[in-house]
Formats: sequence, C-alpha cells, structure tokens
Amino acid sequence: MSPRATPSSTVFGPLPTGSPAAQPSVATASPVPIVQPAPTAGSPAGGAIPWVLLAAIVTATVTAGLAVWAARRKSREEERSRQRTLFAEAYQTYALYKEMPYAIRRRRHDDLPGERVRLSEALREIQGKLSFYEAWIAAESDAVGDAYSRLVAELRKVAGGAMREAWTAPPIESDADMNMPPSVIDLSALGPFELVYRESFRAHLDKVAPWWAKAF
Repeated sequence: MSPRATPSSTVFGPLPTGSPAAQPSVATASPVPIVQPAPTAGSPAGGAIPWVLLAAIVTATVTAGLAVWAARRKSREEERSRQRTLFAEAYQTYALYKEMPYAIRRRRHDDLPGERVRLSEALREIQGKLSFYEAWIAAESDAVGDAYSRLVAELRKVAGGAMREAWTAPPIESDADMNMPPSVIDLSALGPFELVYRESFRAHLDKVAPWWAKAF
C-alpha cells in the first residue's frame, strides 16, 4: 500500500531534509537591556539625606536656637529689672530718712514719751535698711555703690543735723505749722548727691541693657 500523498508533497514534491523550510521556525527576540532607575538626589541609595529628614533637622536646629535666645533674653531682662528695683528701693529708704526731721517736728505734743519711742524705732529701722542697701549695691556695682555711699553719708550729715534741731524744738500744735519753709528745715544740700546717684544707676542699667532694648 503506497503512502498517502499530502498536498504539499503532491504539488511541490518532498522537501529536502536539510532545507530551512523543513526546520521549524522559532522567532528569537533580541535581548532587551534592563535599565536601572537612576538614584535620585534625595533617596537613601544616592547617599544623601532625604529632604524630609533634612527639613526636620533644620527645623529642630532653628527651634532650639530660638529657645536658647529667648531664655537668655528673658534672663537678661529679669536681671536688669531686678537691679532697677534694688536701686529704686534703696532710694526710697533714703527718702524715708530724709523725711524724719519733718516727722519729728510734727510729733504729737500730747504724748511726747510715746512719740519718742515711735520715732526712734522708725529711725532705727531706716538706719538698718540704709546699711543693708549700701552693702548690697556696692556688691552689684562699684560706681553705683560709691554714689549711694556718698549720698547716705551726706544724708546723715544734713538730715541728721536737722533731726537734732527738730528734737530740741517744740512740737507743732496747729495745722498752719505743718508747712515748714527752708528756713526751718533746709535739705537742699542733698540735691547734687541725689542727681549723681540717679545718673549713676541709670548709666549702669543702660550698660547692662541687651542690644534690642538699646535699639528702640
């Protein structure tokens, strides 16, 4: 029995075994190169810090710097305020001593023993405060301390002399005697010493003032 002929073998005859058409055609794809994505500037693979982390570091640094600056500013302002209060309170104590000659002349005439005790106790307390502020201010500033010491020394000489005269004078008994002219009590010699002290502590406060306070 003869082999059955296929249409291709019938029309064209058998294909040679070694011809290319006899081999199955296999389409081979050309190799496609694999392209690696280039590392971006902010990616860890590029060796740089991510921009989010960098922003966080900058923000933290600026915040810390502002906090330190604010703390130092507050400390400087508080120190200046403390010294201003000290110098003012010391001057207030000086003023209390300065008023004692008037207080002695205005003492009650109907209770002289009681008035001597009251006024002497008040004077003793003022004297103690003067010595206290004299030592404290000298520790804060040599210039202001020297000005205050000279003011207190002159105060004790001028106002102290006026107090001695007031104790020997009879106490007033009428409202008209409440007004005492310089012919009765003259403390004008203290004026120049007061001015020197005020200018001294004002210059000291200006010197220790922070730059932002001087700029306005």
